[in-house]
Amino acid sequence: QPASSNKPRKKKKKRKTKKTSAGDTVEDNDLEDIDSLLERLEDPNGLSPQSQGGLIADSRPLLYVEHRNLNPENELKRYFGARAVLGDQRPRQRQRQYVRSTWLTAPKNTWPRYSKTGIAMRLLDTRRGVQHFTFEHHREYQQVQFKFLDAVESMDPNNIVLLLQMNPYHVDSLLQLSDVCRMQEDQEMARDLIERALYSLECAFHPVFSLTSGTCRLDYRRPENRAFFLTLFKHLMFLEKRGCPRTALEFCKLILSLDPENDPLCVLLLIDFLSLRARDYTFLTRLFQEWESHRNLSQLPNFAFSVPLAYFFLSQQEERPELERSQAREQAARLIQLALIMFPSVLMPLLDHCSVQPDARVASHPFFGLNAQISQSPALNQLTSLYVGRTHALWKDPAVMAWLEPQTHEVLRMVEAQDPLVQEAEHKRKIRYQSAPRNIYRHVILSEMKEATAALPLEVTSQPVMGFDPLPPLDSIVSYTRPERTSHPSNESTLSLFFRSLLPNFNLQGDIRHDGDDEAGAGQDLNQGVNRLMAAMRDMLANIQFQEPPRDDNPDGDGDWD
Repeated sequence: QPASSNKPRKKKKKRKTKKTSAGDTVEDNDLEDIDSLLERLEDPNGLSPQSQGGLIADSRPLLYVEHRNLNPENELKRYFGARAVLGDQRPRQRQRQYVRSTWLTAPKNTWPRYSKTGIAMRLLDTRRGVQHFTFEHHREYQQVQFKFLDAVESMDPNNIVLLLQMNPYHVDSLLQLSDVCRMQEDQEMARDLIERALYSLECAFHPVFSLTSGTCRLDYRRPENRAFFLTLFKHLMFLEKRGCPRTALEFCKLILSLDPENDPLCVLLLIDFLSLRARDYTFLTRLFQEWESHRNLSQLPNFAFSVPLAYFFLSQQEERPELERSQAREQAARLIQLALIMFPSVLMPLLDHCSVQPDARVASHPFFGLNAQISQSPALNQLTSLYVGRTHALWKDPAVMAWLEPQTHEVLRMVEAQDPLVQEAEHKRKIRYQSAPRNIYRHVILSEMKEATAALPLEVTSQPVMGFDPLPPLDSIVSYTRPERTSHPSNESTLSLFFRSLLPNFNLQGDIRHDGDDEAGAGQDLNQGVNRLMAAMRDMLANIQFQEPPRDDNPDGDGDWD
């Protein structure tokens, strides 16, 4: 009897547990172990990234994107546990109808049923191991796009809502309506619309388009590709606000890998902040080391200040060897001094945002004083304002301020000793930063940082900016154009609009384009005919008499009109 009872128990135990390559026991019925299995699939050594230190980061391409880091639920589970994040979703997920598996976002039951939208992706060419793709709009999608542009011109969001009811996965409509919801403080709906747009675009991917390899490119000059860049950017902004900086950083790397040379949304101004928020200091320092020689990252205020801050945080990690920590301290001190010399205008606004009062020597010194802010160009003012407004919370740590103070005094000593570095930095500031490129303006608009938006030049603020395509490139590659529409004056009367509904070419003001004598004569005859018609209408309206309705004081009346 005992022997027979032991046998099935052994089988059950075998079925329940598995041995992995690293020798760890993994339970099938534990949801959290899906992540650990994925880690072991990605890492042949069976070691976690933390146990390998910086080796795993160096063996992969710089902009390598990990699939599991694109899912915010994985990050939230690490913070709060699977049970707190998923709740009672697990049993219901088994009964859900089959939907297409996607990496960027998971489709929801509340979304409309997905069907082919008319977007496709095509492989243009492959050069030196890099594949160039483009999105394409089929004819039916182009027609929806024209209707969308009409809805935008109407300035009525309800028209976009009506369009989405008929075409629930039209990407530009989802982007534009998301902006409307965000302005009306409906963050949940705004985020949901962006996720739906992301799902629509991912369903159109080419079979060989890879999110993770870092070797697939999209040209922002093509209008069809811009929606993907913008949707990814807006999605990562929602992720960062939701408290998922690690996932947001992965999306940021993805955007940068799509066009690292031109960086059309200038995510280089954001990637340092997300790295610090996600505490991925090794990635930030590696990006700086590999790209500084050909991209001059130190000439951007955000990299000039964030990289030494990352080295400082690395020097504070007690689990690292003492030699690594001392090297990180030296690097942090050297780079923060260079940053303060190159961008002295950052210090006082940064301390002000952190509610820190500098000592008398720093506060009274002209090098860091008000003149530093006034003398810098508007383009540099945008970059410094953007950085201070975005990252000041990371500098509030008392340990950071205690480290910054002696470095600031060392810089003042160099200034008073007339160090050549100080004059060289001043010369660079005068020559560079004359005007910001268009992608920086685009980034400032999308980021919606009040400090930086206020510093935008008049030529940017004076033109209309659309959420579905802010500041389009001046050298766009257009594959199809919208049919021409006759331009109508905006100050038309109701009567004029009424006649246009009857006669589409009618123009009350007589602004008919004179492309030739015949057309001019035809236009004049039309206007004369309409004027006669209007005169007849006036006479008719003047002769119309309305019968008075029965009065309330007439008890005999039955209340009906004749």
